Amino acid sequence: MGKPYNNTKATLALAKASFRSIMRSPSAVVFTLAFPLIFILVFGFIGSSEIKVKLAVAPGSDLQNPVIQALEHHSMVSLVKDTDTADIRNGLEKGNIDALINVKKNEAGTPAYLANVQYTSASMDKGSILKSVLNNLLSTLNAKDVKPTVAELYESTVQGRVYRRIDFILPGQLGFSLLSTGVFGTAFVFFSLRQNLVIKRFFATPVKRSSIVFGECLARIGFALLGAIFIIVIGHFFFHFTLIHGAITVLNMLLLSIIGLIVFMGFGFVVSGIAKSESTIPPISNIITLPQFLLSGTFFSIDVFPTWLQPISRALPLTYLNDAMRKVAFEGAGLWDVKQQILIMVIWGIGIYAVAVKTFKWE
Repeated sequence: MGKPYNNTKATLALAKASFRSIMRSPSAVVFTLAFPLIFILVFGFIGSSEIKVKLAVAPGSDLQNPVIQALEHHSMVSLVKDTDTADIRNGLEKGNIDALINVKKNEAGTPAYLANVQYTSASMDKGSILKSVLNNLLSTLNAKDVKPTVAELYESTVQGRVYRRIDFILPGQLGFSLLSTGVFGTAFVFFSLRQNLVIKRFFATPVKRSSIVFGECLARIGFALLGAIFIIVIGHFFFHFTLIHGAITVLNMLLLSIIGLIVFMGFGFVVSGIAKSESTIPPISNIITLPQFLLSGTFFSIDVFPTWLQPISRALPLTYLNDAMRKVAFEGAGLWDVKQQILIMVIWGIGIYAVAVKTFKWE
């Protein structure tokens, strides 16, 4: 009696063959490596310097309080003083000023100061940075048992990580690379295998259908992870992309990449199932990828969108992958800290694979 057929070896063999095919595909290289890399290089060169938030101080503010003193020395904040209310309002409307702060002594005594901050929708990307700076500063103040001195505040809050444009752009480009690989790659491959009767020939062998799927998926994941590592390395060593915990951060980003890619491949299975011809795959795939590319915070914060559009942006799976990537890379969050984003991506995955089961065709 012969040895039983080893489907594990068959899966690995299919993965190896598919990986070689992907490496020879110009479109795969362009969407996974070249396209994101071009954007990273462009934004890396124009945004290699530190981001500055232009913060106006309202007339009548207490300029000697610890909040203003600390912000005045913060490397990411540029304070605008001695400006009248009309000029400040005009600057906020045009985006020349990113926010307005008014700090007064608290007559009640505790907390010592009350800070009121007004942001402008013209520069909400910088507004989110300022929110992080102020939250850290106010948390330090509120944690004190006694009223802090300016020196104590300066030592505890002025030191901070430099937030560069690349820290926002790179996770978005990495997410888009995974989206393109998952949707376009999966759709074209399985449609071609079905159209060329390759899958039908597999059915004449002992290879299981699951081995065909897993083999292709392993190849896609392997290629996407290589692309992710390449993008992260370029961003870190050439443009100082922040990896707060070094190799641990990279590992967490790669795990997020795997989760995101698996979800996005589900869209590819759906497209390959409903496409009537190879020429219909690009338009159907673009209907899925283009809105996410534009609305999921790839280039700028979704807070800049109109209020009615933001719920749509927050419903897209790429939004949560980008958000999780940025929290892990710059804020040092672990996977458990971004469990909400992961859960939403998993829910998307369950839903899209349920659709894929109904639409996917083997022959």
